[in-house]
Amino acid sequence: MRKAYLDIDLKQAREVIHSPDSVLVDVREVWEFEEFNEGGLNIPLAEIRDKRNLLTHYQKIVVICTNGVRSKVAAMDYCRVPEWVDKEIYHVKGGIIESE
Repeated sequence: MRKAYLDIDLKQAREVIHSPDSVLVDVREVWEFEEFNEGGLNIPLAEIRDKRNLLTHYQKIVVICTNGVRSKVAAMDYCRVPEWVDKEIYHVKGGIIESE
């Protein structure tokens, strides 16, 4: 059985990331992150597999992008990591533009 992520909204994401064992991962390109962000780590979608090691010590991983498309791909990928079966993966449905 494949692990599933949980869709949350931006307000819920802001609550989840207050936990010390949580991280917000913004999968947009660097220039997008520099223009506007919600904080967290910027790991562009193309680099998520190469930079998984940055996330290993977190229990809750919240993934975000502009409108929810790239972050959904990343969340699905993170759910496929066998060693992460005990982690909670969250996807910000609607992305950052939901806040505007």
